[in-house]
Amino acid sequence: MAEAQQPLDYEYALDRDCTTLSRHVLQQLQSFSPDAQDLSALMNRIALAGKLIARRLSRAGLMEGVLGFTGDVNVQGESVKKMDVYANDVFISVFKQSGLVCRLASEEMERPYYIPENCPIGRYTLLYDPIDGSSNTDINLSLGSIFAIRQQEGDDSDGAATDLLQSGRKQIAAGYILYGPSTMLVYSIGKGVHSFSLDPSLGEFILTEENIQIPEKGAVYSVNEGNFWQWEESIREYIRYVHRTEGYTARYSGAMVSDIHRVLVQGGVFLYPGTTKKPDGKIRLLYESAPLAFLIEQAGGRASTGTQEILDVVPRQLHQRTPLIIGSKENVALVESFIQQQAKEQSEKTMMARSRVPQ
Repeated sequence: MAEAQQPLDYEYALDRDCTTLSRHVLQQLQSFSPDAQDLSALMNRIALAGKLIARRLSRAGLMEGVLGFTGDVNVQGESVKKMDVYANDVFISVFKQSGLVCRLASEEMERPYYIPENCPIGRYTLLYDPIDGSSNTDINLSLGSIFAIRQQEGDDSDGAATDLLQSGRKQIAAGYILYGPSTMLVYSIGKGVHSFSLDPSLGEFILTEENIQIPEKGAVYSVNEGNFWQWEESIREYIRYVHRTEGYTARYSGAMVSDIHRVLVQGGVFLYPGTTKKPDGKIRLLYESAPLAFLIEQAGGRASTGTQEILDVVPRQLHQRTPLIIGSKENVALVESFIQQQAKEQSEKTMMARSRVPQ
């Protein structure tokens, strides 16, 4: 009996070990239609960009022109790392050859990058953050890339890309690549969340886990507490609450992809709230918040500005920023409860002040 069973076990192991990213996309869509093949090809190009960036990072200390700053400032007003430029160029180069993507929009570029030779048939737009957490580049800590795919609407004849100024519900796929001890790609096309690990011996991303579900509640809270005195009182009060409540643990790496991957696996919440001077916060809606919100919602979690679901936010401009509270449903709701309580108290104070004004 044992000998008869062995071929079946071997066949199962072989099938499991050889589920590549492009094959998985087609299986998810249960179709070999042109649209399904397009999406599979797009994910394959994203994977190629991830492989090239991972290779570069693995040799960062051995090569010139990888570490440090360029001396330039990007459209966000931030100093540009050499790795930011390289990763952005990688995505452009990879998708120039795709034939499917007409535009690429990145936080590193003021305006979308158009690929005219693709535009007659390429009806897709890639939105991406080429390197998330680039401050970690020079100290050999985890980094990430974030991406989303949207279909182009209209002909965009003026080059303004106004069709991108729609809510995150318009995304047809999103995910991230995590450059850590191993390189992982996590994606969703609206049919659950799935993770892949790069097998260097094959040069392929191989399926490691399907249909990831984020825990309803987790112990981790991830936030840069160095900004404590710049936040609104509601966020400070939430932090005081977790400090004095047993069972919470703080984890913050400076690379959002790494922190959110931990939350996805273990449960909890990641916060990057606005400040009193910058109430819109730091995180870019189109390139970071919306793609990650799409992914986390597919895993059973939530993403909020504190007052609105991230995927319902309609941007006014390509580089709009937004506060971000993302993770397990119960953890996100708890943070929101502190924001709601402060709003209620502020409203009551305003009403009392008005009632004291002589008529």
